[in-house]
Amino acid sequence: MSALADFQNSIYLQGLGDVRPSLPTDLTRLEGLAEGVLSAQAFGYVAGSAGSEATARANRDAFDRWRIVPRFLRDVAHRDLSVDVLGTAMPSPILLAPIGVQSIFHPDGELATARAAGAEGVTMVLSTASSHSIEEVAEANGDGAPRWYQLYWPKDRDLAVSFLERAKAAGYTALVVTLDTFTLAWRPRDLDQAYLPFLRGIGVANYFSDPVFQKAVGGPVTDANRDAALLHWVANFGNPSLTWDDLVFLRDHWDGPIALKGVQHPDDARRAVDAGMDGVIVSNHGGRQVDGAVASLDALPGVVDAVRDQATVLFDSGIRTGSDVAKALALGAKAVLLARPYAYGLALGGQAGVQHVLRCIQAELELTMALSGVTRPDELSPEILVRA
Repeated sequence: MSALADFQNSIYLQGLGDVRPSLPTDLTRLEGLAEGVLSAQAFGYVAGSAGSEATARANRDAFDRWRIVPRFLRDVAHRDLSVDVLGTAMPSPILLAPIGVQSIFHPDGELATARAAGAEGVTMVLSTASSHSIEEVAEANGDGAPRWYQLYWPKDRDLAVSFLERAKAAGYTALVVTLDTFTLAWRPRDLDQAYLPFLRGIGVANYFSDPVFQKAVGGPVTDANRDAALLHWVANFGNPSLTWDDLVFLRDHWDGPIALKGVQHPDDARRAVDAGMDGVIVSNHGGRQVDGAVASLDALPGVVDAVRDQATVLFDSGIRTGSDVAKALALGAKAVLLARPYAYGLALGGQAGVQHVLRCIQAELELTMALSGVTRPDELSPEILVRA
């Protein structure tokens, strides 16, 4: 047994003193509780998805189509969840996915998340659209855990280079490049509220603090040039003209591992390998970009088969429980990125809420693995699953 599984025992022992967890240990309950503490705009932003939200529902339904087959008498007394992903040593195969504008969920936003990740030793992937700057988040994260940086590739290439240089200088060791958000999708929950946080100056800290951006708007962003700065952000946020040939630019300006996020088709995975990318993240952005799209879990096996051992495959979209993580790993993912559950934990409890979510999902994963007859993530395979 490890410290992760000991978390379960500690809860029971604290119960002897009539002390109970401040948040549910069933992470699927967090969304409903978060709705009660967030504004309608903030909740709609984090919980909402594209169109009719069919893709978000499909992500969850896909997990239910797979069932775990427990195995026993296999000596699972000593378990180890640690993995190495793109050269980063991790205590478990779970990372915190890049989520922007976190200050709409909690005043401390990404700073609280970074502190939680550092305290738990979990790798955080910082979004370009964060409420706090690359440097501020790195300082909050400390030396307790590695950190990665996620790039929304702007039109201005000098700005992109500046982002990458700042991230490298601040100790971010791997680069995640999101492919599927060169434009925002049709998101009715946000549209009905007429709410886009960026236009209210939220989630633009990395832009407003950047010297290249500041030069373009005539100096540091103040009340006097704030409107011009927001318009410049609008003009630069996405770049729909990018092609596979542009990946050479990334490799020229980033000397660490690079993973492409948003890959769902095997052919795109092969092209990523051909372009020299180190990893791909099978993701549909939690259903936030294309309504009626393939569920990420359904896309995972095809991508794994396409890249084989030529690149590392990670996964996100729809993860809510430790058993979800086990299923994604069994289908070939090296690690998963957790998103909405930790955002809800942040809303409900700040840093402590994020830590609670991490402890719960890691402990549940370890126990699920042990009860499935495996002791390490790399022992999970399709053999432990059957179709429902």
